[in-house]
Amino acid sequence: MTSVSYRTPSAADLTALCRLGRATFIETFGDLYPPEDLEDFLHHTFGPPGMPNEFANPAYRFRIAESEGQMIGYCKLGPASLPAPEDGRQKIELRQLYVLKPWQGAGVAASLMNWAMGVAKSSKADDFYLSVFSENVRAQRFYSRYGFQEVGRFHYMVGKTADDERLWRLQLR
Repeated sequence: MTSVSYRTPSAADLTALCRLGRATFIETFGDLYPPEDLEDFLHHTFGPPGMPNEFANPAYRFRIAESEGQMIGYCKLGPASLPAPEDGRQKIELRQLYVLKPWQGAGVAASLMNWAMGVAKSSKADDFYLSVFSENVRAQRFYSRYGFQEVGRFHYMVGKTADDERLWRLQLR
C-alpha cells in the first residue's frame, strides 16, 4: 500500500467527500436494504439535505484520509443526535467513520479515530457517543479498544427499513 495522509477537508473537497460517503456506505451496508430505501437514505445523508449542510455548520468537524490524491476514508463528528439519556451531561457524537475496503486493516480507521478521540477530549463534552449496527462485530471490537461500551439499543431508519443499532458511550469526564 502507498502512504496515507490526513487533513481537514476544504469546501473544494465536498463533492468528493459526499461521493466517498455514498460509496463506503454502499460497500458496507448496501446489500441490506431495498433499493428505494437505500437511495432515500443516501440522498438524505450525502445529498443536498445531508452532508453539505453539515459541512457548512461549524458544529461539525471532518477529517479525511487520502492516498495518491484519492480520498480513502473519512470521519465526521457532530452534536448529539442519538437517543442518549437527557442527563444534563454534554455530549459529542461520532457521526460517521468509514474507510474503503482495500484500506481496512491498514491503520486508516485507527488514525481517524485517534483524531476523533483528541477532538472529543479537548471539547467540553462529558460523554462521547456513537452507534454501531448490531451485526457489525468488527466495528464493535474496534470501538471497544477505545473504551466505548454498549449502553443501549434503538432502531435506526434507512428509508423505511429499521436497523437494530447499538448505542455506545465513552465517558470522557
